Amino acid sequence: MAPDPWLMVSGPAGELAVHLAGAPGPARRRALVVPGLPTEAGAAPRTGATFPALADHLAATVGWQVAAGCLRGVGRSPGVFSVRGWQEDLATLVGWLGGPVWLVGFGLAGTLALCLAASEPAVVGVAALGAPADLGPWLADPEEALAGARRLGVVPAGSPLDPTAWAAEGLGIDPLAAVARLSSRPVLLVHGQDDEVVPVQHARDLAAAGGEAVELRVLAGAGHRLRADPRVVALLIGWLERQGA
Repeated sequence: MAPDPWLMVSGPAGELAVHLAGAPGPARRRALVVPGLPTEAGAAPRTGATFPALADHLAATVGWQVAAGCLRGVGRSPGVFSVRGWQEDLATLVGWLGGPVWLVGFGLAGTLALCLAASEPAVVGVAALGAPADLGPWLADPEEALAGARRLGVVPAGSPLDPTAWAAEGLGIDPLAAVARLSSRPVLLVHGQDDEVVPVQHARDLAAAGGEAVELRVLAGAGHRLRADPRVVALLIGWLERQGA
């Protein structure tokens, strides 16, 4: 039987599943890779299943210590998804890993990584992949948004949540303002030209808000599931290597 790749870290609302690759050391840089929301009904338990392999590959190739972490409600991390909850979990994992740390977030996790970096000096660079620049369209109908989260499995059926209050957490997120405050830190934006979940204009808006310090890569023929695209791994490796030793 293969060993369990996940270890459990105490979070603000339960344990968070983390896979740690690469040995620590005073000269080793650290990165945290975080999957976003699933895109298929009932897929929450499977979300992040390939991220330990990604962390292993990045650690072996770049020579960094790389952690892959699942936020509440996805993968092996129990709990009820909410935007505020994910913000808390992401900050917890950054504190657990120790700074300075580079964040690599997919989808919503990329958006929250940008926002956390704007207020957390320990985050010294962010790669956001398929990240929305505005959560308003998703949360415009709170009841439908919450019903969608239940379909994905990130909010268990029967969880007693008020849709308006639940959605309001996300409406307070401003990734455009956040990325504008990161001019002194490296930011990589990767987006699929044919992203069917988050239109590519979101990446262009983030790049425009961030200015010259932002590196934007739009992948022709790619959709939202960027983890499955080998070009994404190559871009991540190149970006991490350019951060120096």
